[in-house]
Formats: sequence, C-alpha cells, structure tokens
Amino acid sequence: MTPRTTRTARTAPAPPPRRGARPDRQDSPATSEPRQGRGELRAAAGHLPQPGTAAPARRAPAPAGTPPLLLLAHGSRDPRHAATVEALAAAVRVLRPELPVTTAYLDHCAPRIAQVAPRLTDAIAVPLLLNRAFHAKHDIPAALRAAGSAIPVADVLGPSPLLLDALDRRLAESGLDVADPAVRARTGVVLAAAGSSDPAANATTRAVAAEWRRTRGWAAVTTAHASGAGPTVPDALAALRAAPAVRTTAVAPYLLAPGLLPDRIATAATTHTADHLAPVLGAAPELARLVLARHTEAARTVGAPAAHSA
Repeated sequence: MTPRTTRTARTAPAPPPRRGARPDRQDSPATSEPRQGRGELRAAAGHLPQPGTAAPARRAPAPAGTPPLLLLAHGSRDPRHAATVEALAAAVRVLRPELPVTTAYLDHCAPRIAQVAPRLTDAIAVPLLLNRAFHAKHDIPAALRAAGSAIPVADVLGPSPLLLDALDRRLAESGLDVADPAVRARTGVVLAAAGSSDPAANATTRAVAAEWRRTRGWAAVTTAHASGAGPTVPDALAALRAAPAVRTTAVAPYLLAPGLLPDRIATAATTHTADHLAPVLGAAPELARLVLARHTEAARTVGAPAAHSA
C-alpha cells in the first residue's frame, strides 16, 4: 500500500500529492491565532511565496529597544529550502508585524550571515535548528565571530510542545485521523530525523519521540536517521510492524524544510510501504509561534524588551 501524502506548494517530498488535502489554517484547533486576511493566511500557513512576493508593506514601528529578529538557517542547494525559510519568516511577520525579521544562511543560499549580521548590531539571532548539535554549537557561533558580530543567539527550536503540535498537524495532512484516540492507539510512528554525529543530539530526538508517544497515546514512536548512525527508516518500520499493538504505520519527518534528506526519508517510506507519510514541518503556524517564543526568551535573558510570543 502506497503511503498517503498531502498536497503542499512545492514543498512536498518525492511521493505524489494526495488530492483534497487541506492547507494549514491559522485558526485551526492546533493554534489559537485569530483568523487572518487572505494574503496573510497564505503566508502564515506555509504556502511558499511566489517569485517577487514581498513582505507586508505596512508595518508599525517596533517598540523602543525591541531587538530585531535574525533567522539563521543552514541553507541548501535545493531551492525549496530557502523558499520554506522565507515562508516561515513571512509567517512570523504576520504574527508580529511590528517586529523587523531578517533571514541569513550558513551556506549555499544568500544572504550569508557575514552579509547581514554586522549591520544588525542590536538583533537577536534565532537558529532554525531542531536540535543542539554541531551547527548550533560550532558553525553558527563561528560564522558570527567571523562576521565580527556579538549579537545574542537564542536557543534552538527543539524540544518544544509546539513541535509536537506541528508534527500532529503534518500527520493529519497525510490522512491519518490524529484526533481519534483509537486510531492513535493502533498507530506506530517513525520520527525520522536527519541524524547527528553527536550522541547527545540523537538522545534528545529519542526523548522527543518518547514524549510524543506519552502525550498523544500512539501505539509506538521510534526514531530513524536519514544519515549517519542508524536506525534507518526501513529498520524503524520493521520494528514497528513487529510490535503487537501496531496496525498502522506512519513516517513523520522531523525536519524543517525539503531537501536531500527529506527526499531520502520519503523514498524509504514509499519503498517500504508505510501507510502514511507526513510532509516536513515547513512554515507551520506552530513553528512561527516557536520562533517568537525563542526570541522573547533570549531578549529577557539579555535584558532587552521583546515582542512577546504568540
């Protein structure tokens, strides 16, 4: 049986889209955000911006002393990566129109950190990373030092209950009835992450899987890695199918944007006939709220005013 996937705007991985999938909704049960205007809703919901699309033109001035937000992404040769990052930045702007939001990349994409950070001397950087591994510990601090920037860096996005909400959202888009306790009780989920050479980072991902199972009542949640040390997605699916309580399998990429590793996960899920395959987290409304929460936390640490998280 081929896994069911959702229709997304140029962000879906390799498997063909499923007809009838609903786009993200800013006013869905997974978020308490108010209903937005049509253009704002499309940006906040994770729809990728069309070429030439600009950020909302009207923006109230930020309160005095509010630090701008600098989103730091890894970057990729795959154009879907930068498009997703920019869509997430647009979603953040919808939630906090008065807050200046800028993006920069470690590699592959423009603008690079060295081009942006030196002129944002009063900003707070929020890394678009799910785990505190090599990029967070070494690459981003090194890039900022090389740019001559001493701006504060917020914590990485994960772990957070908002990420679990976003994972639920994406699984629901694959056709899985995540709201039904009986469905959850017979479903085993593979939380498919990039994988890291840092054992602590992989342990954190396993803790996220355990928390997701505990709080949602899944039959089982196991981790898999798209690179580095195992288990692989096929290994994880085989383990789930051996569990007596599992009747349905699903693969949920624990990745922010499309690219090589998400495509690898999608191919493995399709080849090994997972029942459901979720899209990447992308510009989910929960991710935009989480970015603002990390910005607010960091601003409080350095004693600066901040635009409060939604």
